[in-house]
Formats: sequence, C-alpha cells, structure tokens
Amino acid sequence: MFFSKKLKKFKNLNHCFFSRKNGFSKGLYKSLNCGLGSSDIKNDILKNLEHVSLKIGCKKNYLITLNQKHSNKVIFFDKEKNIKNKLEGDAIVTVLKNIGVSILSADCAPILFYDPIKKIVGCAHAGWKGALNGIIENTVKKFNNLNSSNNDLIAVVGPCIEKKNYEVEENFLKKFMEKDVSNKKFFEKVSHKKYLFDLRAFINKKILKLNIKNIENIEKDTFSEKDFFFSYRRSCVNKEKDYGRCISVILMT
Repeated sequence: MFFSKKLKKFKNLNHCFFSRKNGFSKGLYKSLNCGLGSSDIKNDILKNLEHVSLKIGCKKNYLITLNQKHSNKVIFFDKEKNIKNKLEGDAIVTVLKNIGVSILSADCAPILFYDPIKKIVGCAHAGWKGALNGIIENTVKKFNNLNSSNNDLIAVVGPCIEKKNYEVEENFLKKFMEKDVSNKKFFEKVSHKKYLFDLRAFINKKILKLNIKNIENIEKDTFSEKDFFFSYRRSCVNKEKDYGRCISVILMT
C-alpha cells in the first residue's frame, strides 16, 4: 500500500495506491489482483475487491472500476442513482461522498486528483496512448466544468513503468513526434531504431502544461519491483500467459 503525502493531509479523504500484496489470488495473480479482465478465478478477484472496499471505507458495490480502453473518455457521477460499475472509459470524476473511484494498472500510471476547495475527486488511467490522446486534459476539463481552479487541484501520479525498462521502436516515437516535435525529449536512443520512453516525465509535462503546480509522484517502478506490482511488460518478457492488475482508489467521506 502506497500513499500520497499531499492527500494524507485531508481528513475527509481516503486513498491508496494498492500493491499486489494481501489478497486471495494465486499463481501468476498472487495475490491482490483486482482485474476482472484477467483470466484469474473470478471469485478470488471479487474477494480482493471486497478487501479493497473495506480498506478504503466504502460498500463493495460503491467501489467503482472501469472497462478501460486506453481512451480519453471521462465518466462523471453527480447523482448516486447514476453510479454504474464497469462503464467504458479511462477516468472518473465525482462530487459524491463514500464512492471509491478507482483505476486498474499494470505499468500504466494511475493518477489521483483532488480539489479540496470544491470537494471533487477524480482518477485517470494514463498509459502512453491515453496520455498522448488527451485523457489527462479531459479529466482536468471535467474539473474545470465544475468551477474547479487548476491552482487548487492536486495531482498524484502513482507507480508506473520506469524509463529504463520501457523500450520502444521508432514507429512508437513517430506517434509522439506527429503530435509535437518537442516530445522527442522523452525518448533516449539506445540502438538502431530502439528507444527508451519516459512515461512519467511525459505525464508530468502534460499536468504542468495545464498550470497544475501541486503535483506529487509515487516513484515506484512496476516492471522491476515484482514483489509489489503486476506488470504487463514483465509478463511479456517472461512469456507468462497473463498478468494481474493493481488498483488505486480515492474516496471522499
């Protein structure tokens, strides 16, 4: 379990970047696998999600996860009757209390947001595709639509894959260059047509560009810290059949 120093200061707020420890899953998914999209035993995943809801302080049906698609789509809940689980999207924003909004990840970055003035929480799933195509901007835009000022907004970027373990090919780099040639600074050439990509730095640039100054990073590498995190890329390197997902949650009381 990993926590933000900035978010910990607020007594009306519960949050956690959960590790893979202290759950019920076995084998590849040991042990707190919260990804219903994995091939893990469903009952074990549901027990894991119930464990998380108890830790975070909400009813199990009020721990909300998404059907994540690496999109830039943001889900907004303003009324309890509108709350649904597993909606398709990659971010959630809500003004509701006692609703645990969450992101699943296995190398991508979970980002938790909080406006302590307007009392709004949010979370976003920022892999390379979502970050490149606007999931961060769209999440912050939803806060702005609720009269939230970016000067008040806190953004915490959770554990994700480190640059040293994120090797990509030239066509990957080109996608970023097509958007903005200055994106080249997030890539380090290591061999002919091979680069290392700094996802965390790219995400931080996106947040700073929105004039959000109150940023925190949980500097943990999902690829190398295998005792704590699931990793899609590590599962590929090790030729494993599947991988679990860690969960990150934020909730207002």
